[in-house]
Amino acid sequence: MQKLTRHLFKFCKSSIDTMSESQSRYSIVERLTQKKLDIMSEILELDEEVKGKDQRVEQLKKDLGEWESNIQQDTDRTRRLKQREIEKAETSSDNAEQRKNAKEEALKEKITAVDNALERIEEISKTSPTNQ
Repeated sequence: MQKLTRHLFKFCKSSIDTMSESQSRYSIVERLTQKKLDIMSEILELDEEVKGKDQRVEQLKKDLGEWESNIQQDTDRTRRLKQREIEKAETSSDNAEQRKNAKEEALKEKITAVDNALERIEEISKTSPTNQ
């Protein structure tokens, strides 16, 4: 559009130059042509402004889509981390339960051994005379 404007201006100017009209008529035509070119430039600027705003809207929509995608990826990653943390805690709990059961069994065996020893001492005490 700007090239068209420049060509129009050159054409008008050359046409005016070749004509043998009075200086005042030339001056009026020149001012009107310049005014027309200025108006056309304003129209172009408006078009460019709207085009820029449209591009901004599209960029913002793209940014939003990327942001939503990133949020989803972060959520998925966090979910996986939390699931692994739960699995580790469950494993740790299971191991603690197994250790508790094993230790409890060992302690019960020690109690049984102590009870057996006490029973033997009691039997020995009944059968043997005591020196006092």
